[in-house]
Amino acid sequence: MVVSPASISKALSSSNLKDLRRIHALVISLGLERSDFFSGKLIDKYSHLKDPRSSLSVFKRVSPAENVYLWNSIIRALSRNGLFSEALEFYGKLREAKVSPDRYTFPPVVKACAGVFDKEMGDSVYNQIIELGFESDLYVGNAVVDMYSRMGDLCRARQVFDEMPVRDLVSWNSLISGFSSHGYYKEAVELYRELRRSSWIVPDSFTVTSVLYAFGNLLAVKEGEELHCFVVKSGVSSVTVVNNGLLSMYLKLRRVTDARRVFDEMVVRDSVSYNTIICGCFNLEMYEESVRLFLENLEQFKADILTASSILRACGHLRDLSLAKYVHEYMMRGGFVVGATVGNILIDVYAKCGDVIAARDVFKGMECKDTVSWNSLISGYIQSGDLLEAVKLFKMMDEQADHVTYLMLLSVSTRLEDLKLGRGLHCNVTKSGFYSDVSVSNALIDMYAKCGEAGDSLRIFDSMETRDTVTWNMVISACVRSGDFATGLQVTTQMRNSGVVPDMATFLVTLPMCASLAGKRLGKEIHCCLLRFGYESELRIGNALIEMYSKCGCLKSSLKVFEHMSRRDVVTWTGLIYAYGMYGEGEKALAAFEDMEKEAGVVPDNVAFIAIIYACSHSGLVEEGLACFEKMKTRYKIEPAMEHYACVVDLLSRSQKISKAEEFIQAMPVKPDASVWASLLRACRTSGDMETAERVSKKIVELNPDDPGYSILASNAYAALRKWDKVSLIRKSLKDKERKKNPGYSWIEVSKKVHLFRAGDVSAPQFEAIHESLEMLYSLMAREGYVPDPREVSQNVEEEEEKRRLVCGHSERLAIAFGLLNTEPGTPLQVMKNLRVCGDCHEVTKLISKIVGREILVRDANRFHLFKDGACSCNDRW
Repeated sequence: MVVSPASISKALSSSNLKDLRRIHALVISLGLERSDFFSGKLIDKYSHLKDPRSSLSVFKRVSPAENVYLWNSIIRALSRNGLFSEALEFYGKLREAKVSPDRYTFPPVVKACAGVFDKEMGDSVYNQIIELGFESDLYVGNAVVDMYSRMGDLCRARQVFDEMPVRDLVSWNSLISGFSSHGYYKEAVELYRELRRSSWIVPDSFTVTSVLYAFGNLLAVKEGEELHCFVVKSGVSSVTVVNNGLLSMYLKLRRVTDARRVFDEMVVRDSVSYNTIICGCFNLEMYEESVRLFLENLEQFKADILTASSILRACGHLRDLSLAKYVHEYMMRGGFVVGATVGNILIDVYAKCGDVIAARDVFKGMECKDTVSWNSLISGYIQSGDLLEAVKLFKMMDEQADHVTYLMLLSVSTRLEDLKLGRGLHCNVTKSGFYSDVSVSNALIDMYAKCGEAGDSLRIFDSMETRDTVTWNMVISACVRSGDFATGLQVTTQMRNSGVVPDMATFLVTLPMCASLAGKRLGKEIHCCLLRFGYESELRIGNALIEMYSKCGCLKSSLKVFEHMSRRDVVTWTGLIYAYGMYGEGEKALAAFEDMEKEAGVVPDNVAFIAIIYACSHSGLVEEGLACFEKMKTRYKIEPAMEHYACVVDLLSRSQKISKAEEFIQAMPVKPDASVWASLLRACRTSGDMETAERVSKKIVELNPDDPGYSILASNAYAALRKWDKVSLIRKSLKDKERKKNPGYSWIEVSKKVHLFRAGDVSAPQFEAIHESLEMLYSLMAREGYVPDPREVSQNVEEEEEKRRLVCGHSERLAIAFGLLNTEPGTPLQVMKNLRVCGDCHEVTKLISKIVGREILVRDANRFHLFKDGACSCNDRW
């Protein structure tokens, strides 16, 4: 065979790398290695075969001097293979060698500028292009448009594009792709439409892919479907990259069925195809489907880091520990680099799956840990309930804690009710500058409120420069939790005046406040407000309204809300049953309980049974209440809690079955706590069974000496027995332990203003007039045979007049007298008290209703009492 330059040239056009090296050796043996033609061919061919180093070797063997062809060849070879810095270096050498570039020099140089993302260099090269007059060249122009598009300088890219005398499809694709990839989706779509309107050029697969990406992000369903039709008609539907674009678009449009059809009909799928549909299903929270697709196609593709990470996170959502470990092993076998991002995902997934030890092992094995790593592990311990370990980790952190760290740790201090930890975190937050973060300040408000320091919550609230709706909700909740309803009302009014838009949580915190305050007027205003905001159909709102109206003395309104609710759950029915119980409507409560079981098909829970036994107790329905207790155990297999036992004791003792109540307590399968004995003690005092009262008081003090409520109850029983030494011991113990008695107070709303009264408070409004009014009423009551009950005096005083003063100064009497003085005769009165009405006040209010001829509705800590014509709706069961 005769070897000639012509035959070598032909061989160069069809060789692989092995053949190319053989031909290269032949060129050298023939002495043609310094030929500009063959050197240029070899440089170009090596670069096409991904061997730019050999291209460099060839270039260095020749002396290019002023041969721009060879310079162009090496610059193009380096740029083509991603060696952009070296390509620019050789362009610099070309300039140093005083070689004049031609129009073939600039496309690879401009590409290299884009590759290293050096805009300053790109601008400089473009200026040289203009100086040399090559800006009107199509290929140079396309390269410049593409460079500016990749760099995000879309205004400059558009300017160059508009100034091009001739454009081809590459010109359009570069600009459309630039706008689409940088988030200017509408502009990309408009360019595409401009291309279709004004040009003879037919879009290709590259064009379609860029526009599909834009339609997906614009959620443009109709336009996306039209483009899909164009894809089918134009014959590019078999192109894998186009199908991948369709997949991505349909998944972003949440058209999973269409995406799955495209995927199933693809003739050729690549890794992008599998990764796109798997990640797309994960992003749509179709965790099981994404895992299924991954497992089914493991043999067909290799997952990339994004897909593997998505499947790991899907395992976390599915709480599938074994699958998480399998995917972890898959990543290890596949040579994935477990950097900080993947490591953090693994920690989070193992923690969600309940394997904190595995999460900690990953954490320990990470070379580079960032704040997210620490946060992920701390979150894992919190999820597992190991709060103290979470605190230890926080104290070990080398990285600077961020706002997420503080949010988690504040939730820990809240759950632990650890005020010391919370205050320490507060100091750290202030020092690290996160105090201005609204979410962190909100967490501080919540922490202090739940640790019993509502004052600190209010101080943080007052110091905040920026507040959101959650802030207002939190501080109102803090006031409600602490019982500071007056401040809660002030904050609610301030929120409304500030123009803050309430959310559902706002109503869910303000409605219970109205319920506690019996603020009927405000409650109705809030009801109207939530109607305007469209929350009336929300189940939890309906439940809150039932409670609010029932506690405000508006049983009819509660029933109306109940009847208009489109959905009802066990909480709804329990609220209705409890409402009936508060008003002594035991028969109606039992009927509602039966309707819940039979007609609504709602299964009662433990709270529902507390409500129905409570209702029976306050209506004297002893046998029915006991039947409900047995039904709870036998039919519904609910194990009685201490609250249920306390309710049954209350049921029996309230109906004067003291001995049976005590027998029930003795037969309990669990040791009774103070709440059970307290139910019995209250009845003993009411019935006058002071022997049992003394015995029970002793048990209460032994069981719960630190609770001020139970201690005061026992103290009052001892006071009724005139055992002042016992009273002194209990009160001294409370004082030594800094336990404060919950002070009693009553309030009444007159002329849209709430008036608060405390026992014996001489500073109360119109006190002199109130005192005179009560003295007149006591004179009239004496004619009815009324004598103050000395058992209600809890202080050691001997003088009868002083005893009478103490009893007659109870807060509810002051509120009733104020109402009588400031309302029209015959107007019903409504008085609220935070504690249980004492026996003497109960008797007095009956007599007042008879003397003045008014209905007096009193809500105490237990129920509603409707006093009318000398009788009470509770039938003396309170």
